[in-house]
Amino acid sequence: MQTETQIPKIFEDVQDFLPINGTDYIELYVGNAKQAAHYYQSAWGFQPLAYKGLETGSRDRVSYALRQGKITLVLTSPLQAGGPINEHINKHGDGVKVIALWVDDATYSWQATTQRGAESALEPQKLTDEHGEVIISGIKTYGETLHYFIERKNYHGAFLPGFKSWAPNYRPAEVGLQYVDHIVGNVGWGEMNKWVDFYAKVMGFTQLVSFDDKDISTEYTALMSKVMTNGNGRIKFPINEPAVGRKKSQIEEYIEFYNGAGVQHIAVATNNIIHTVSELKKRGVDFLYVPPTYYDTVLDRVGEIDEDLEELKQLGVLIDRDDEGYLLQLFTKPVLDRPTMFFEIIQRKGAQSFGKGNFKALFEAIEREQALRGTL
Repeated sequence: MQTETQIPKIFEDVQDFLPINGTDYIELYVGNAKQAAHYYQSAWGFQPLAYKGLETGSRDRVSYALRQGKITLVLTSPLQAGGPINEHINKHGDGVKVIALWVDDATYSWQATTQRGAESALEPQKLTDEHGEVIISGIKTYGETLHYFIERKNYHGAFLPGFKSWAPNYRPAEVGLQYVDHIVGNVGWGEMNKWVDFYAKVMGFTQLVSFDDKDISTEYTALMSKVMTNGNGRIKFPINEPAVGRKKSQIEEYIEFYNGAGVQHIAVATNNIIHTVSELKKRGVDFLYVPPTYYDTVLDRVGEIDEDLEELKQLGVLIDRDDEGYLLQLFTKPVLDRPTMFFEIIQRKGAQSFGKGNFKALFEAIEREQALRGTL
């Protein structure tokens, strides 16, 4: 099958029977979509895009769609007692329900994946309004997370049929976020390889990199991770599982409070991490603490960089290098009441890796937060 956009393939061993153009949107089920939307506008600079609720004929749910760069978030809350959205929130707290993938043929995408063993979540259906039509289908993945396939080549509305444009006067400035770099899933003991195989066999992805408990460990905790990617590299899904350590790892803590597997963090890219993180901090976003001593030797490890090290130190930005360049990254504290989902801010200066050299500093920072919560 040919993809209309002809995005070049950069990983040759990917089967690529499932062309994906990028992340279409990420939908979170939340307890109060109106207030969550205000948070992502005020703190993160997302811009109002579209709305669905009672005023548009939706009787069971309300959704706010927000966008910054190529990142679209959808925040959905139930309008009635009972039902699957309430059940999801009661079990997991606020969290990611749908990772929607932009494809040229949603029917083919559903057929190709279900024929290879995926469990259907949504058979292909056509959504229409005065702006055209969208074909949508879906499959189940780890935990209760879903992948939707979105075909929108014949649609010219703000977001999706069923939504209307949402254009309030309140529009805080953007902070420089550009696109989704990767989305990380946490799964239970011994489940990582199962889901690695799922993405390889069912979706045609390949393994980009693997980290074991020797790579990702501290004195107290450890985990293992494998990163799966599609052919054009626009979709990257690291999959984490716990590993044996002296104390409870962040993955175990996540699974305990989320009550199962789910999306741990969303990595969003910027081309100016100093500006982006400075703006986020001004607006009240909390980041993990990186001790100043990290910066005493970091340039010995990563070599010359373009940025002012003192500015990075003041913000707590981590630095790592691979064979292709370097990257800058910083992680928020959980953005929800439960210690579950958080965000990563990343700027790539050629590097295609995930900050292996920062794992120890990062995990020690997370352990400090776990100790404060009494969950280490």
